[in-house]
Amino acid sequence: MLVDAFGRTATDLRVSLTDRCNLRCSYCMPPEGLDWLPRPELLTDDEVVRLVALGVERLGVREVRYTGGEPLLRRGLPGIVRRTAALRPRPQISLTTNGIGLDRLAAPLADAGLDRVNVSLDTLDRATFERLAHRDRLDDVLRGLAAAGAAGLAPVKVNAVLMRGVNDHEAVPLLRYCLEHGYRLRFIEQMPLDAQHGWTRDGMVTADEILDRLGAAFALAPEDPGDRGSAPAESFLVDGGPAAVGVIGSVTRPFCGACDRVRLTADGQVRNCLFATDESNLRDALRAGASDDDLAERWRAAVRAKRAGHGIDDPSFLQPARPMSAIGG
Repeated sequence: MLVDAFGRTATDLRVSLTDRCNLRCSYCMPPEGLDWLPRPELLTDDEVVRLVALGVERLGVREVRYTGGEPLLRRGLPGIVRRTAALRPRPQISLTTNGIGLDRLAAPLADAGLDRVNVSLDTLDRATFERLAHRDRLDDVLRGLAAAGAAGLAPVKVNAVLMRGVNDHEAVPLLRYCLEHGYRLRFIEQMPLDAQHGWTRDGMVTADEILDRLGAAFALAPEDPGDRGSAPAESFLVDGGPAAVGVIGSVTRPFCGACDRVRLTADGQVRNCLFATDESNLRDALRAGASDDDLAERWRAAVRAKRAGHGIDDPSFLQPARPMSAIGG
């Protein structure tokens, strides 16, 4: 098992398949984009599946989520999902995406074994979408969401980041839209993971502010906290339920004590936290001919070194060098 020094067991593996993205969301990267990782440094499809299989079959991983960048840009994605679904014990398989191209790929991915999706949607206004993402692709995202629902990739979850003075007035419209379409909305506090290092605490819309905005239009009641487990979102029943909305307060309401996640970057580095400043290189060991036993022990050693928390409130906190697109959500 992947157990750290504080007794937490990592069973949820987030695997980044690429650092590339077809949007330029301002909380992630600059409008001109970034220097992408050279392709030879990226794990091949076979290497991804070997490491995922190691996690599932030998290290206790029960959920695999494929992320990016934008994972739909990975040509081999359906094959990777199909091979993951063939592992025993079969893990739950999910995908975090911006939704562009999901209208074409939702059905093939469901056929390959994908269980569900998380789709990023920060605004319902076309002009605001273009301002945030520097691309006019809102209609593509909405079509992708509809296709995911039609393909049975349920529950379809929607992730929204509110930015002060940009889209923070859209909390209520976003929730109404998701309720009408049967999507499960989760608001996420903006985190210090932008490539520009422009994040400020004052500029962040906090979990409390989000709940205040929603509370002006809906009756919110906390769901049983005992049902939350290691889930990052605090869940609230809307107008008595059964529909609910989630709020992920990564900064102001950290959930590090129950964290069960471990991350594998597109270039084969183990990361214990989005905000980690160190990594453990599995790719080079794998390519040098390391056995599964050796790779498993390297992975266990990496997780044993996991810190107690992300330390954002500590004066010594340093934003990680990698932006979100190069880590994987």
